[in-house]
Amino acid sequence: MLLELTDICKDYPQGRDVVPVLKHVDLVLDDGDYLAIMGPSGSGKTTLMNLIGCLDTPTSGTYRLAGEDISGAGENRLADIRNRTLGFVFQSFNLLPKLNARDNVALPLLYAGVKKSERSRRAEEALERVGLADRMSFFPTQLSGGQQQRVAIARAMINEPRLLLADEPTGALDTASGEQVMDLFDTLNAAGTAIVLITHEPAVGARAKSLRRILDGVLLPADGKGGAA
Repeated sequence: MLLELTDICKDYPQGRDVVPVLKHVDLVLDDGDYLAIMGPSGSGKTTLMNLIGCLDTPTSGTYRLAGEDISGAGENRLADIRNRTLGFVFQSFNLLPKLNARDNVALPLLYAGVKKSERSRRAEEALERVGLADRMSFFPTQLSGGQQQRVAIARAMINEPRLLLADEPTGALDTASGEQVMDLFDTLNAAGTAIVLITHEPAVGARAKSLRRILDGVLLPADGKGGAA
C-alpha cells in the first residue's frame, strides 16, 4: 500500500466559525494506481490534493504514506517527503522564468544536494523522455504551453517519485497539447508511477484507471472504472 487516508477531516477558521472543507475522507492507493478526482469549484478537491501532497496537514484523521504515519509530521519531514517521494504538476507550470528548461528540471536535485554535473545529466535525460531534447536551453517564454507543461512533468519526475500529483494539468492547454500531456501520463503510469489527477474535464478524468468524485468535502465511492480507489 502506497497511500492510506483514514477518516481525514480538514477545517478552516472563518471569523468565529469553523468551516469544514473535508469530511471523513477515506482513500487507499497502491503503487501503480492511476486515480482521477473530479468535483466542482469549492468541493474540496484542491484541499485534498494539498493534504496528499504534504503541503497541508489534516485537522483530524490518519495519513499513512509509504508505510509511515505522517499525520503529525513536522515541516522539515514533510519537505523531505515532498522532495523524495512525491512529484507535482500544476496547471500554471510554475517554471522559473530566468532558468532554461534544463535548469528548471534540475532544480529539485539542487535542493537534494546533487552535484552540478549529475544534475545536468539527469535533467537532460528527463527532457529527452518527454520529447524536449531540442529545447533544453530554451527559457519558458520561448516554449509553448504544452512544452512548458512537459518541462514541469520532467521536473516532477527527476527524483523518480513513487507518486505523481497533477492538479488540473491540462487546464491551461489547447486540446492537442492536453492530449500530449495525457499520453505522457499514460506512459509514466505504465512504467510504474502512481498518479493522482485533479480535473474538472470528463475526458481527462476518463483517462485514469479509476475515478472518484468529491462533493461538499465528501469523497464519494468509485464510479466503477476499475473498483474503489
